[in-house]
Amino acid sequence: MKKPWGGRFKEGTAKTLEEFSQSISFDKRLWQEDIEGSRAHAKMLYKQAIITEKELKQILKGLSEIEKEIKEGKFEFKEELEDIHMNIEKALIEKAGSAGAKLHTARSRNDQVATDLRLYLRKKVNELIELTAGLEKTLVNLAEKNIDTIMPGYTHLQKAQPVLLAHHLLAYAWMFERDRQRLKEAIKRINQSPLGAGALSGSSLPIDRLFTAKELGFELPIPNSMDAVSDRDFVCDVLFSGAMLMMHLSRLSEEIILWATDEFKFIELPDRFSTGSSMMPQKKNPDPAELIRGKTGRVYGNLISLLTTMKGLPLTYNRDMQEDKEPLFDTIDTVSTSLRVITEMLPEIKFHKDRMKEACHGGYITATDLAEYLVRQGVAFRIAHEITGKIVLYCIEKGQSITDLSIKELKNFSDKIDEDVYGILTPEGSIEAKISYGSTSKKSVKEQIKLLRKSLKG
Repeated sequence: MKKPWGGRFKEGTAKTLEEFSQSISFDKRLWQEDIEGSRAHAKMLYKQAIITEKELKQILKGLSEIEKEIKEGKFEFKEELEDIHMNIEKALIEKAGSAGAKLHTARSRNDQVATDLRLYLRKKVNELIELTAGLEKTLVNLAEKNIDTIMPGYTHLQKAQPVLLAHHLLAYAWMFERDRQRLKEAIKRINQSPLGAGALSGSSLPIDRLFTAKELGFELPIPNSMDAVSDRDFVCDVLFSGAMLMMHLSRLSEEIILWATDEFKFIELPDRFSTGSSMMPQKKNPDPAELIRGKTGRVYGNLISLLTTMKGLPLTYNRDMQEDKEPLFDTIDTVSTSLRVITEMLPEIKFHKDRMKEACHGGYITATDLAEYLVRQGVAFRIAHEITGKIVLYCIEKGQSITDLSIKELKNFSDKIDEDVYGILTPEGSIEAKISYGSTSKKSVKEQIKLLRKSLKG
């Protein structure tokens, strides 16, 4: 098949090269954006008197027919035409004749693909923002329902201090809030128009890039034509944001996996979001959480793949940049599906509240509260820390908890300790004693919920 760029070639393209270099197998998902960009470009060409009104109508009619055929699954994507741009252009020329052949005036596949990608990402990133907001709302709702549930907080996966389950869940809500804001920032850099930059240096024809930018809903045209066609920072932004989002999803998934074990018994997973074993009939496996945890590595790889592709490229467009789409599409698909699955699963998880509270006993997890109690009595923190450490050692040797000790025993370590100390040595007392901003007290958690709900409305 004759190529649209084949005028200076004596021989046709080798079949092996056609198979190797084609991108239609994956970039055909940009068909809607390609048609959208082509319509805007055609209107601009007419506005600038580069094509006639009749030619504009023929082009728009042809593009609508192609759009209908693709939607109905009747359009034949041809590998020998390389990519989505040439597939649509060839079909348009067949439908609109010489008018269709004029559409590529003052346009290159270089600015065309950059435009398509930006249009595609603007839509997909907005979808990711909505999905992330949905997960954030789910976590806030769960926190509100579990504002009285007490559990151990951990450092180094060792029991550390008592916290509210609501506080723990809101820590993830804040992670996804940052992800949502990060995606919003990415939209700002996506929403600029490369259309009209041409192959790299612009055009000698009187085109109007401001018109096409406005027509496509972009804020402004990109000021430098060379940067316009060679920039993939906006793709890297999305890949990085996706990697961060998956990292947070993976951390949440890991806790779900741990909490569902017989060792923790903090939660019961819904049957709808669990799988069994082909051999062991008793098994109930947290496969969705494990898959999210596993897919995170793939999304990391997509970011590294494009960063590596871009790191040594001279200006402007190089065919290496065709490698931007598969990792991008995979990240969009993986992150979207992961968000949908975990958002649907979370409300159906059953929390074993009694077991969580029971796990707060042992491990001396109110020892820090005792040290801070001594500080309030005027003892220097380092000394208070040492006194408390000695009390913990004494308890370990006797096989008792701190609350088992009499006031006489406690006073053997410091005469600053009085009867009121027992009020802050329970998990409930420890939690409610927290007065610092952002702490685990019920008052603080309620303030966090208000802040997150306000941000979600904004």
